[in-house]
Amino acid sequence: MKRPLGPAVAGALSIATICSMPALAAAETVRTINGVDIDSETVDFYIETRTQQLPDQVSVEERSALLDELVDIYLITTQERANEIAEDPRVVAQAELQYRGLLAQAVAADFLANNAATDEEIFEEYTNQIELQPPKQYKARHILVETQADAIEIIAELDGGADFEELAKTRSTGPTGPNGGDLGWFSPERMVEPFSNAVIALEDGSYSEAPVQTQFGWHVILREESRDNEPPPLESIRDTIKQRVEQTKLQMYIESLRDPEDS
Repeated sequence: MKRPLGPAVAGALSIATICSMPALAAAETVRTINGVDIDSETVDFYIETRTQQLPDQVSVEERSALLDELVDIYLITTQERANEIAEDPRVVAQAELQYRGLLAQAVAADFLANNAATDEEIFEEYTNQIELQPPKQYKARHILVETQADAIEIIAELDGGADFEELAKTRSTGPTGPNGGDLGWFSPERMVEPFSNAVIALEDGSYSEAPVQTQFGWHVILREESRDNEPPPLESIRDTIKQRVEQTKLQMYIESLRDPEDS
């Protein structure tokens, strides 16, 4: 069974942006704090992570302020007490986990950079998703009440010629009541199953002849219209499909590394 991606590895899709930035020039010492050098590569990377911009895109004033922040970090972490705290087992464990998480993201980003989704894979995944979509969408209203008896009473009023929208405004306890019970257009999977099954079973312009129970209460449903469920154009969701394909590739790669005895 496939395991979900852990947070560290799942972050590879976002860290790939940083990994794809141009290589930095050879590092030079910018400042020395208590015998520890701060090099230009560290400064530039700190600027990138803090601003999400390349170093040459920030102003001189902002760069100076960020360097001051970095100097403060080095000042506090090069004190004698900091060296003692660095040996605390919990601090050691936390540092190890942060290091492994960052390295896992970088390795995963490298894998994705070398195993990008192809046009064929994207189209195949898009086709698979389209095939899973329900064939129709529905436009409906509903009246939600607390008891089956109330719902039966409302159906009797409708049978007698009462207006559905007006009844919804005066009788429905649901949030759509003031709007006449209007649910707009929706695909069946957006609704709980007893409700969606009832909508599918109705004809356009008809209401449920028996109350429909869900965890929210008792419903009387009016199916107003239906239409074919037109899939979104591939280009409008291409990035989402591409990410899904690449996440699947990454998951399969991780599974290939796992010892079967650990499963």
